[in-house]
Amino acid sequence: MTVCANFLARNWWLLLVRGIAAILFGIAAFAWPGLTAALLVLLFGVYMLVDGIFGIVDSIRYRGRLDRWWLWLLDGLLGVGVGALTLFMPDISAFVLLMFIAGWAIAGGILRIIAAIQLRREIEGEWFLVLGGILSILFGGLLIVMPGAGIVSLVWLIGLWAVTFGALFIMLAFRLRRVDADRPASTDAI
Repeated sequence: MTVCANFLARNWWLLLVRGIAAILFGIAAFAWPGLTAALLVLLFGVYMLVDGIFGIVDSIRYRGRLDRWWLWLLDGLLGVGVGALTLFMPDISAFVLLMFIAGWAIAGGILRIIAAIQLRREIEGEWFLVLGGILSILFGGLLIVMPGAGIVSLVWLIGLWAVTFGALFIMLAFRLRRVDADRPASTDAI
């Protein structure tokens, strides 16, 4: 097992936490569909900022152990950038916010697919990451194609994406947990 696959298997719980956070965000979007645009902007901005910070910290902390750690760093930087713009510019129009979200979803989806392709020989279940990337790209594309959708539709679309993406991350985390449990003890020194 390569260092990257070993790292993912050993730290499976990081994907689990990210998946749970995405599902909680998605459930909140379904539970309160009448959220005002300002509250939606705040919730999304906080979620993106926190998720991006986790991604940056982990990529920097483990850069010596990860092959292509910069992919994880780039994904985290995208999240922080979109989160910061969303939080510090709350008066932007809904259309501009939609384009920020769409751009983040498409770029993040592409990065996840690239990471999955690079890991396909290293781990089982990389298709969860590919499927998550494809869903992110489709989500971003739908936001670009249907910018005039009402705020409730947008909230539900974001909620559906977050729950689905979170569930895929949780499934991948548990698959990686099994890989970690099956790993020989001698590889822990890496």
